[in-house]
Amino acid sequence: MKVKTILISQPEPKMENSPYFELSEKQKVKIDFRSFIHVEGVPSKEIRQQKIDLTKFTAIILTSRNAIDHFFRIAEEMRFKVPDTMKYFCQSEAVAFYLQKYVVYRKRKIYVGKRTFSELSPLLKKNKDEIFLLPTTDKLKPEVPETLNELGVNWKEAVFYKTVISDLSDLANVSYDILVFFSPSGIDSLFQNFPDFKQNDTRIAVFGNTTIKAVEERGLRVDISAPTPETPSMTMALKKYIDNANKK
Repeated sequence: MKVKTILISQPEPKMENSPYFELSEKQKVKIDFRSFIHVEGVPSKEIRQQKIDLTKFTAIILTSRNAIDHFFRIAEEMRFKVPDTMKYFCQSEAVAFYLQKYVVYRKRKIYVGKRTFSELSPLLKKNKDEIFLLPTTDKLKPEVPETLNELGVNWKEAVFYKTVISDLSDLANVSYDILVFFSPSGIDSLFQNFPDFKQNDTRIAVFGNTTIKAVEERGLRVDISAPTPETPSMTMALKKYIDNANKK
C-alpha cells in the first residue's frame, strides 16, 4: 500500500532544514506533527517534599534540555543563586549548547559526553568527589541510575518535571498511513486517547528497542524501525520504506 500521509508523534521541528521537511518534499507525502506527550514542571513545594536542598550539591547532571529548563526554573522559584563554581555534566553537545541559555559558557566548568549516558561515565568517574544532583522526569531510563550506582558516585535524583499524556481527541476521525513513535509513553498516549485503536492497514514506525517492546506488548505490528546499521535515523528508515511502498 502506498504512503501519502504520516503523523510524527512529536512537536514540529523548529529548524527550517529539518530532514522531515526534505522527506515530505522529495517523497511527495504529507507529514503532520503532534505531541502525544508533553512535559509539565513540578512545583517547588514538591521538590522540598523530595528533601532536595540545592545548596548541598556541587555538580549537576543534565540529560536533556528539559532538565536544564526545569533546574533553573526551580532554582529561581527557590531563590537559589547558582554558584559560579557549580559543575555541569551534559550528556551531549546539544544539551551543553542549550546550557548557554542560562550560563556564560566560557566561565563555567562544563563537561560534555558524546551521545549516550554511558559515554558520560568516564567524566563522572574522574570527578567522584563531587555531590551530584540529577534533575529528571518521572520516566527516567533505568540505565541512568544503574550507571551512577555502578560508578559509586555520590548522587541524588530529583523529579523536576513529569511526562503527561496529551489530549488527542481532535484526531478521532483522522487517519494516517504511518504513525511514528519515539517512546513507550507515546504508545501509552495512543491507547489512553483511543482505547479501541485497531492497527489494520496503518503502518507503525518506531525508534528504539524500548518503543518496539511497548508496541509489541500492545499486540501491534512494527512495520518500520530505527536505528539500524542501514538506517540510523527515523527519516532514513521512512524514506527506505516509502521508496519501496510507492514504487509498486
